[in-house]
Amino acid sequence: MDNAGGLRDAEGSVSGSPPGLMADAFAAGIGTPPDETDRARSAEYALLGSLLLRAPDAARLRQLAQVRGDATPVGLAHIALAQAATATTVEKVQREFFELFIGVGRGELLPYASYYLTGFLNDRPLVRLRDDLRAIGVERAAGTYEPEDHIGTLCEVMSGLAAGEFGIGQDQADFFGRHIAPWAARFFTDLEVARSADFYRTVGALGRLYMTIEAEAFAMEQ
Repeated sequence: MDNAGGLRDAEGSVSGSPPGLMADAFAAGIGTPPDETDRARSAEYALLGSLLLRAPDAARLRQLAQVRGDATPVGLAHIALAQAATATTVEKVQREFFELFIGVGRGELLPYASYYLTGFLNDRPLVRLRDDLRAIGVERAAGTYEPEDHIGTLCEVMSGLAAGEFGIGQDQADFFGRHIAPWAARFFTDLEVARSADFYRTVGALGRLYMTIEAEAFAMEQ
């Protein structure tokens, strides 16, 4: 996670780190160091969050092109993402991002929980989310206008929770079940087949797969 999502903890520090990197909070005695599985989960969520909140620049595309995978479903999705990053350009992916999420008037997709759950923006799901974010000490940074129920921001929150960076004692399964599980898989499926999607088709496939894995894992813990 990074600051692009506009989230800060209650003390004003950036609530996360770039994909694949861990914040220095643990060295300072803040939060709970994650185990290997949670570090991987945090990085996966951070990767999704970063790509959904902004189009990758040239440096980010070079990083993505170096992503390696294996024969697992997630590994194969990573390989497809790397291949897509290699095949596109900054200009193409920026135009694609604009058409998908911004558009003239609106983008092809509206990546917000309120819209997917109620058909309206800034509705009750956003109110409930803000209550839960306040409870774990996370607030929107000044000058950030994107509603907090944006799928990219929710991925950033899950990245921070998995990394133990905030929300001590917060039940990740509860947060996922309340704010992500009811709609995120549908969004990623829509992204995977969106008319404007090319590079982002692989992001949709990875996200859809990962939401399924997380839902199944949390269900097994109950």
